Amino acid sequence: MNLVCSLSGIVSPYYPKQGIMDITNAGFENIFLEAGMSCSEYELENYGKPKQSQKENRNKTYCITEKPWELEEFFEKTLNQSSKNNLNIPIVRAPYLPRDTKRTDATSQSNIKSLLIRLNQETIKFCKKAGCSYLIIRPWFAGIEIEREWEENRAYYLSLADTAKECQVTILLENQCRNFNGHLIRGICSDGQKAAQWVDRLNEEAGEELFGFSMDVGTLNLCGQNIYDFTKALGHRLKAVLLRDCNGNREASLLPFTCVAGGQPQTDWLNVFRGLRTIDFDGQLILSFSDTAAAFSPILRPKLLELAKETGEYFRWQIEIEGLLKKYPSRVLFGAGNMCRNYMKCYGKLYEPLYTCDNNSALWGTEFCGLEVKRPESLKELPDDCAIFICNIYYREIEKQLRDLGVKNPIEFFNDEYMPTFYFDRLEG
Repeated sequence: MNLVCSLSGIVSPYYPKQGIMDITNAGFENIFLEAGMSCSEYELENYGKPKQSQKENRNKTYCITEKPWELEEFFEKTLNQSSKNNLNIPIVRAPYLPRDTKRTDATSQSNIKSLLIRLNQETIKFCKKAGCSYLIIRPWFAGIEIEREWEENRAYYLSLADTAKECQVTILLENQCRNFNGHLIRGICSDGQKAAQWVDRLNEEAGEELFGFSMDVGTLNLCGQNIYDFTKALGHRLKAVLLRDCNGNREASLLPFTCVAGGQPQTDWLNVFRGLRTIDFDGQLILSFSDTAAAFSPILRPKLLELAKETGEYFRWQIEIEGLLKKYPSRVLFGAGNMCRNYMKCYGKLYEPLYTCDNNSALWGTEFCGLEVKRPESLKELPDDCAIFICNIYYREIEKQLRDLGVKNPIEFFNDEYMPTFYFDRLEG
């Protein structure tokens, strides 16, 4: 699983050196690039309209819509800095229209769609140069009646198939919300089963696995969707997950776990983990937190990036926790409480521990969830390849205790915050 940091809000394509350096120093090895940096939503929305005043034009950013073939040149500095810092670019997102676009008449549709196809083709070629395997291209939605969504997007995506095949780039669709009288509601590809069908049908027509899906967690939250069900419906088609937090009502790209109310998270991270575990997700895990980055002083941003890296590692650990259990030929637990109970409920049969141990001497020699409870000193007698899984919130304290005892076995943490099944029996016994 690749842990990927979005450049949005952190790296300027005009002056990328410092942002790239901060990302590298934080420990990231992969970055996510928004090709829309070269072609903003505003620029696409106003494409073909009468020119603005000279004063307004001077304030505009790079106008890639007039020269799509210069997209590669626009990102040359970013590519060079990334290469110098050994950063990979496994995934890119193509330019896109704003969700509340007014360009829905037939003439605008034709002109804008032709431009986007050209921009998408140039972005695919850019991906080849950057060594990028995946390109997110949002579905075409402007002015389409619901019953025409599939046919319009079938033609839209298949028009890019030959270029994608030539450049060996997989095109990823993405779930969308739309603006209805100021409210964000479900848009194209917001139904998991329907999205899976679209991917399958496109691949069938392309004659190979040329299409996949990128799941935007923030969009699912805004649409009030069940993230577990959506993820499960996509299954192996899911190649990338965009992790961003928001309050479920307003658009935002915040670092996961930072949008809270009354001490409670506003995104259903439980079902993010459960869903990704269920499908054995092993794709691109993208951290997108441009709004959080914008709120931090550039002086503090390096520390924020370090926190983002640790947050990403936590996600990877939670998603791959069963793989961690499989890694060792045998295991014991430390702790005879609720975490041990939940381990036994979810993984006890598949990855049965030899025993558990606890610091409470009153429990020594008793049985807990079918396991003998031993004293901590017994861990010094374990075979070298047996791992110790700490089932207690005082992870670091207990790890130090065991190392001070002279225990040299692998020590891992087991965390039951996001178990694959709900644990209504926590308080039994």
